[in-house]
Amino acid sequence: MSGVIQNLLLAGLPVKERNAVLQHCELVQLQFGSLLCEANEPMHYLYFPLTAFISQVNILSGHHPLELGLIGYEGMLGVTLVLGVETAPSRAVVQGAGSALRITIEALHEELLASPRLQRRLKRYLYVLLVQLSQNAACGQFHALEPRLARWLLMTHDRAHADHFHLTHQYLANMLGVRRSGVTIAAGALQLRGLIHYSRGEISILDRPRLEAAACECYAEMLDDYSRQFSLPLRRLA
Repeated sequence: MSGVIQNLLLAGLPVKERNAVLQHCELVQLQFGSLLCEANEPMHYLYFPLTAFISQVNILSGHHPLELGLIGYEGMLGVTLVLGVETAPSRAVVQGAGSALRITIEALHEELLASPRLQRRLKRYLYVLLVQLSQNAACGQFHALEPRLARWLLMTHDRAHADHFHLTHQYLANMLGVRRSGVTIAAGALQLRGLIHYSRGEISILDRPRLEAAACECYAEMLDDYSRQFSLPLRRLA
């Protein structure tokens, strides 16, 4: 397992402490649409995504699920364990099929007690997630739909490890908290500009630099925040 290092949180640990965590990890394949945890219910496993990526969603009665954030190989599902909280703050669903490292709560808790560096690293990532949540709230209130859609496509592109991926109209609407008709109009506008190709839920990124220029400021700000916290000169996470 020590040779499988594709998750940035684990890759940044000293070798000895990284290997101590990895010895408890199981390499698993996550299937699209799989439910990993439900809000306010106990978590049994925590996940360090490698090629998979996971949506955190919230559900209010009478409404479609709203995506709160994405977790890919830059992060971890279940990081609230560093606060001593073993229940899930939100539902987590696999949005991009792929591999992940799975660890039990008991095993990671043991490693947290043994490794102050691991504690600090996961606390920094928890801060990054809190910033992402607050940024998403402000973005949804103040930014127009088209630049918001460009931003979410970039976030998905970063974690998908490919220029082509599947996102349905309904999923995009859930991501952005809007009607499907609004997504159709915004995606059509990006396609007319030659930035993406979108047909029946299949999306291809055609012009990454111009898509970045079309996105709202929140995309660059969140990448910069991750870079500051982990001393990584990132503009993309891929």
